[in-house]
Amino acid sequence: MEARELCRQEDSFKRFNVMRILLVEDEPDLGAAIQKVLTREKYVVDWVTDGTEAWNYLDIPKIHYTLAILDWMLPGLSGIALCQRLRAKNSALPVLMLTARDSMEDKVIGLDAGADDYLVKPFGMEELKARLRALQRRSPQLHPLQLKAGNLVLDYGTATVSVQDRQGKEQTIPVTAKEFQLLEYFMQHPNQILSRDQLMNRIWGVQDDPISNVVPAQIRLLRRRLAEFGCEDLLETVYGLGYRLNLPHVSK
Repeated sequence: MEARELCRQEDSFKRFNVMRILLVEDEPDLGAAIQKVLTREKYVVDWVTDGTEAWNYLDIPKIHYTLAILDWMLPGLSGIALCQRLRAKNSALPVLMLTARDSMEDKVIGLDAGADDYLVKPFGMEELKARLRALQRRSPQLHPLQLKAGNLVLDYGTATVSVQDRQGKEQTIPVTAKEFQLLEYFMQHPNQILSRDQLMNRIWGVQDDPISNVVPAQIRLLRRRLAEFGCEDLLETVYGLGYRLNLPHVSK
């Protein structure tokens, strides 16, 4: 991805307090699996397979990662070298090191290079997520953040959505992962018409069937879910153009 596109994304992510992770892993299957799992956990994950490319990402002034996951052995710069470069620049970026090396000496080398935690391959995805949560608790800048729009609150830490009713009481709306992502995108663009293609590309990806009715079907489910909690008129279908989240009072 070009630096210009990364910076454009960063402006949006900073605005909406989205956590951004740099994943550096040269094993295709493992890298893809980690990216998939963490994306489901509401992280934005930039995945690269080369240490030199990773340093180029880290060296873009306008890009601010909240956490890095580095494999030890990489083409170009190793994970150890990346970590050392970060600490030499006085970067406090939390780093989780991945490696097949499990001796005490290797762990000491990794930690001395500046890694905050160390995960030995093979590992389970639940353990990976637990390590990230532990880093999050230790790093104030990684505390769970929220996205607010009108009387809706989307919490990245708990992956929940809540709404405040007319009496001021907060209710939690149970949503699926897809509903969470869809509502997040609408909340990031309140009162704007979002086309079917925009929603398809953002939530499902461009590789999905372009003639699929998945978008209107998912909109119907989300609209029904919101209606159960008194939000019947939030999602509007703008015929021939797309969909819009109508919020008379938007707070950011």
